[in-house]
Amino acid sequence: MKREAKFVSFVLAAWLCFALAVGVADWFQPASAPVVALTVWTLTGLILLACWKIDPISTWAANVDLRWLVLLHTTRFVGFYFLILCRRGELPCAFAAPAGIGDITVAAATVIILLVPRFRASRRLLLIWNSAGLLDIVFVVLMALRAGLRDWQSMAPLRELPLGLLPTFLVPLIIASHVLIFVRVARSKTG
Repeated sequence: MKREAKFVSFVLAAWLCFALAVGVADWFQPASAPVVALTVWTLTGLILLACWKIDPISTWAANVDLRWLVLLHTTRFVGFYFLILCRRGELPCAFAAPAGIGDITVAAATVIILLVPRFRASRRLLLIWNSAGLLDIVFVVLMALRAGLRDWQSMAPLRELPLGLLPTFLVPLIIASHVLIFVRVARSKTG
């Protein structure tokens, strides 16, 4: 498992470096709202495909401690930044407020699940949290698409660093982690 973890770490680091390079070069800046959404869903699909078809990644995904997959969702405290950008008028509040509040709520619930042993041990609570988190992130992606279709320029912060890492790196990982958590919980129930 150690070798697989190193491989996954290398792949994630390489992908993050590529996403940063895309952001620094402003290659994502002219992307339309549908291209941004397509990027999220394509990368999510590629992650899930890798989790089933690339042996070291598949082994890692099947054996990694679920707490690591849950811990990833603390990054959703980025919702506070959405609220700040809304207040500054740099992101439309119709998007930033519900997206920010939803992400903050999921992140806070993540901390509770990780820190309270009784909650961490409850398969039912994990599934409720996972379902709510997945619905929230899908809702956020759809709201971003809708806002971008209405006013492409208003969503520019999501195509620039640092928030440009959301569609090109973090959101696909978050969505894929939700799917992996469902798969792992289902397998542990039958296994």
